[in-house]
Amino acid sequence: MFIDAIENPVRLSSEARVQITETLRANKIPDTYGLRVGVRGGGCGTSWLLGFDQPGPSDQIYEVDQIRIIIDRKHLLYVLGVEVGFEKGENGSGFTIRKEAERAIE
Repeated sequence: MFIDAIENPVRLSSEARVQITETLRANKIPDTYGLRVGVRGGGCGTSWLLGFDQPGPSDQIYEVDQIRIIIDRKHLLYVLGVEVGFEKGENGSGFTIRKEAERAIE
C-alpha cells in the first residue's frame, strides 16, 4: 500500500481526468507543464493548491493516469492519498480535493 501510494501519491477521478485533459488541450498548454497539487499555509490554516505549472528543482514528478502530476517534495506528506475530482453543481463547476479518510467515511 505505501509503495503504491508513493508511485501514485494522488488519485484522479474519471471526471477530473477528462477536465484536465480538455483544459490542457483547449488552452494549448505545452507538454512541459503538469498539474501541480500542493498546500499553501496561511494565518487561518492550510488551503489546497491546484493548477498547471512547470516543475522546479524541488519538485517530484509523477505520471498518474497519463496526467503529469507535480508535487513539491515538502508537500508530499500532506497530499499523499488525496483524490482530485471534478463536480458540476447549481452554482457552477470546479475541481475538488478529498483526503482518503474523507472518502472512507462516505
